[in-house]
Amino acid sequence: MTDEATPDPEGADAASGDEVIAAESTGPMAFGCPLVASADGQLVIHPGRDEWLLVASAILADGFRMCIDVTAVDFLTFQGRRELPAGINAERYELVASFINHERRERIRARVQISADDATIGSLTNLYPGADYLEREVFDMFGINFEGHPDLSRILMPENWEGHPLRKDFATGAIPVQFKGTN
Repeated sequence: MTDEATPDPEGADAASGDEVIAAESTGPMAFGCPLVASADGQLVIHPGRDEWLLVASAILADGFRMCIDVTAVDFLTFQGRRELPAGINAERYELVASFINHERRERIRARVQISADDATIGSLTNLYPGADYLEREVFDMFGINFEGHPDLSRILMPENWEGHPLRKDFATGAIPVQFKGTN
């Protein structure tokens, strides 16, 4: 990464500008967010939900021109310990977005905590138009709303479907499956 995106122990970051609020952290920072490296060496940042779009803008400005994935995780029934940087509080949902910089051959992953009480986050579609269908899938499967999305509608399930199948509190096995030729 360039100097703008390398960890900055002071919490200030030239690529993110002054508009990105640095999270309270004692560890390394990038784009004004707590930074960790995953086992495969990929950089992982933890922006807050309120600063999500500002951080995504800074990521784009730093050359990460492609959002390659947007997904979510529901931690409702997770009993283990979640590894999060200091200052980041675990919530029920975690939005995970991955970005790639083809010129520098680098990837960065952003993990944003989203509460169950207000499962809403800003849409990336104005910055990354290709995130359109990815966000629709997250909405359809998890019920996370993306503010500012141009067409937040179901993409996998029928329009009249009730619920969100990848939520941990969604009833499983509610639809009986019938096979031909069985007695």
